[in-house]
Amino acid sequence: MSHIVQIQTEIRDPAAIRTACQRLKLPPPVQGEFQLYSSNASGWAIQLPRWRYPVVCDINTSKLAFDNFEGRWGDRRELDHFLQGYAVEKAKLEARKQGHTVREQPLEDGSIKLTVQVGGAA
Repeated sequence: MSHIVQIQTEIRDPAAIRTACQRLKLPPPVQGEFQLYSSNASGWAIQLPRWRYPVVCDINTSKLAFDNFEGRWGDRRELDHFLQGYAVEKAKLEARKQGHTVREQPLEDGSIKLTVQVGGAA
C-alpha cells in the first residue's frame, strides 16, 4: 500500500543538521553564539554558499535566525536546499531507527521522493 506524506520541517536534530551539511557539501555546523548583521543568535550555525552571515538553527524553538538582506547577502534558494536536505536526512534517520529501509529518488522538478519499506525488506 502506498502513502504520500508532506513534511513540515522543524529544525531540531543536530545529527540531521550535520548529515544535511555533508549531503550539500557545506562546512560542518558549529554550535555557539553568532553575530548576524545587527543581532546575535545562538544555536547551530550553517554557512551557506555565498551567504555573508550564517543561518543559525535554534533546536529548542525550531526557529532560524539569518540576515540575507532580502537576497543581497545570500540567495534564499540556498536556504531552501538546506531545508530540503535536512527534511530528507531527518526522515531517513527516523525511518532507519524504526528498522525500515529507505530509497531516495531525485525528481526532475527538484523534489525528492523517499520510499520507506516497512520492516527493512527492500
